Order: sequence, then C-alpha cells, then structure tokens
Amino acid sequence: MTDMPLRVLSRNDLVDIAITPAEVIASVRDVYVTLAQGHSRNPAKIALPVPDRDSISYSMLGYDGSRKVVAFKTSYKQEKGRGEKNYYTTITLYDDETGAPIALMDCARIGALRTPAATALLAEASAAPTARSALLIGTGTQGRQALPYLLSVLPDLDHLMLYGTHEAGIAAVLEVFAGHHPDRTIEIVTDPYGAAGEADIVLAASGPATEVKIRTNSLKPGAVLVDVGYGVADSALLDSDYAIATSASQLAVTGKYLADSDGSLRPVDAELPHILAGNGFGRKTPEDRVFAYNSGLVVTDIAVGHALATRAIEAGRGQELRLWK
Repeated sequence: MTDMPLRVLSRNDLVDIAITPAEVIASVRDVYVTLAQGHSRNPAKIALPVPDRDSISYSMLGYDGSRKVVAFKTSYKQEKGRGEKNYYTTITLYDDETGAPIALMDCARIGALRTPAATALLAEASAAPTARSALLIGTGTQGRQALPYLLSVLPDLDHLMLYGTHEAGIAAVLEVFAGHHPDRTIEIVTDPYGAAGEADIVLAASGPATEVKIRTNSLKPGAVLVDVGYGVADSALLDSDYAIATSASQLAVTGKYLADSDGSLRPVDAELPHILAGNGFGRKTPEDRVFAYNSGLVVTDIAVGHALATRAIEAGRGQELRLWK
C-alpha cells in the first residue's frame, strides 16, 4: 500500500463538474441524518487566530458513515484590508473500507455548494407553512447559489427579492438564477430593512464589508433569518423567539459575535441534523421569529467533495502523485 497514488484535483479540474442543487441537497441532507443517528462523526473545528495579524486558520476532521469516507480539511484566510484577502482551503479524502487515499482537492467549489445546501435545509426546517417570500442579502459566492438552492426545497415561494451593492454581483446572481429558473423573476430592492420586514425568509449572505445588520426581532411574526456569513445584528441570536443551528459546538467557535454583554451565547433550541432526523423542531409556534445559524460541517464537505471527486476522476481529471513511494 506504500506505493498508493494520490489524485490531486485542482480548482480548474472541479470548476465545471456537473452537479445539480437537488443532488447536492440530497447528499447534505443524508449526511446530516447519519450524523444525528451517530453513524457519522464531526468533531468541532480547531480555530487558530494569529496574533498581531488579521488572519485565522481552521483544521477539521470528519467521517461520513454513508460513504465510509474519512477526511481532513484545512482552511486559511488572511485579510489584507480594503476587501482584499488570501484564502486557501483544501480537503483530503480517504476510503475507510480499503484505507486508500481518494483525492486531495481544492475545497473552494465544495464550500460554494454545500453552504447554500445547508442554508436551504435550515430554511426548509424553520419556515412557516405559509412562507411565500424570500429576501437574499448579498451577491458574492454564497449569494449566487442561494436562491436556486432555496427553491429546490421550497418551490412554492413566489416572491423573491435581492439586495446588493455591486452591479456586477447583482448581474451574476440574476444570471445564475436564470440558468436554473428561466421562467422566474427576482425583484431588486434598495431598502434591505424594509424588504426584510416584509419577507418570510431572509438569507443574510453578505461579505464582511457589509453595513447591513438585520435584527431578528425586526422581522414579521413567523419569519426566519438565516445567518450565512455577514449581515445580521450581533443581537440576532438573543433577539429570536427560537434559534437553530447546524451545530451548537461550531456556533460556539465561529459565532462569538452573537454573544451577550458578558460573553455567553444563548443556547440554541435545536440542531439541524436532529431536526432532519425527526428528533427536533425548526420552530415552536407559527409566530416565532426564528434565527438560523449556518456553520459549515466537514461531513457536508465530505459528502459533496466525494461526489465531485468521483465524477472528476471518472472524467480523467487531475494528476496522480506517489507521495508514499
């Protein structure tokens, strides 16, 4: 086994591998359920802020019990000011039945797919039965995929709104959406707070430079605020009537900005994996204003990464390295 090759898949190798929102959501839903059932494992990520520099790195380890795959993921981000940053993330997959390496992959596209899938599942789990409208705030990587994924789980939504501050980003969101739903339209709004007060579902997917800060208690009764990155007020967790998260332990690592004045976090009422497994609820009453926190779990990276790696390898993509020869 020491001569086992490792397939290296670059960003270019993965960029055009075909996979639909429905396929990604199905994979992510499946691994959340196996996690709740104890068949998958997802220890809390290790975070390492670097002193005297605006940078942070993460290390993650997980096991997907459905696919029998173990993975190690690393993520490093260095902010350079004025919106500039260096960001590198990789994942290495291993077949836990044979012990063989599957692939070392760039993780950018994986994250760009599993995050809107988790966002959609959070919205599906917590939306009121009468929900018909949604507001997307943000036009970056997550914003471009958010609405197609949302409609995959909530097809009855009939009023979609978008707020953004970059014309190119708005155009990109509309172009991606039209590729999935050429018969649907998105209303461009200029007042994010007014639109948030009207929407049944608000997806806060802005970048770190955003000035928008949506409060959960400013939403209408029964609405949901999903925190995908930036764009929510620091009080959004505390102000909610009901709170859910992909993972309470991950929230404790990456959601410290949501703490109260003494630094403590309000406990969430339910975690998404348990809701999907039938052991929890996305809301308590139809009138609850729900806050949903999306923190990426490495098991979802494994599920989506394995699907992309399998298709890329079948297509002959990537390079083989014999690191252990």
